[in-house]
Amino acid sequence: MTQSRSPRQPQPRLTHPLRQAWTQVVRTARRTTADGLVVGTSGNVSARVGDTVLVTPSGVPYDRLGSRDAVAVDLDGQQVLGALKPTSELPMHLAIYRETDAEAVVHTHAVHATAVSTLVDELPAIHYMTAALGGPVRVAAYALYGSDELADAMLEALRDRSGCLLRNHGTIVHGATLDQAYDRTAQLEWMCRVWLTAASAPGRTPSLIPPDEMRRAAEKLSGYGQPG
Repeated sequence: MTQSRSPRQPQPRLTHPLRQAWTQVVRTARRTTADGLVVGTSGNVSARVGDTVLVTPSGVPYDRLGSRDAVAVDLDGQQVLGALKPTSELPMHLAIYRETDAEAVVHTHAVHATAVSTLVDELPAIHYMTAALGGPVRVAAYALYGSDELADAMLEALRDRSGCLLRNHGTIVHGATLDQAYDRTAQLEWMCRVWLTAASAPGRTPSLIPPDEMRRAAEKLSGYGQPG
């Protein structure tokens, strides 16, 4: 596993783009706790600025983080900014940035999504918002947290998807912005809750959206929202 190291050379300045990105990382991390997607310091958030990845530190409550606590690594995991240790899940974040064009990653231990990850190999297409994640959401095989094995399993589950479930662990979702990654994360947790609720009805089986309808939904969602 790639290990991050505390920098021995003078720290680079927290430039305006990096400061902006760090502010958004902290804001998003705080949203995950406020919205009940994580408990304590579980979960983590990152954003990419060029070849620099700003990431939440390990084991520090998000409400205590300020501008002086910024942590950044390069794409090889070498720490280039900050004295705090990066999140233990750094291998997953870096794997996504190396293999996709993502600019932001959100990882949570959301309750309903984690429950679903223990029950199925793929979240059924219970709602058309499944299309926003690229299709039915796969469950990555279980591996020890923070390991290269988990990062590899995650990449397999993320093929042609922007999010996946992690077996007995939680969710990981990426996007072009932190707002997009967070919204997709919240939608995934909501869909898991819907599926669990519907599947719990005695003697009933939830109806699912067929693939052709999912493709139509994906096309329509591509133009959703305001122009520009």
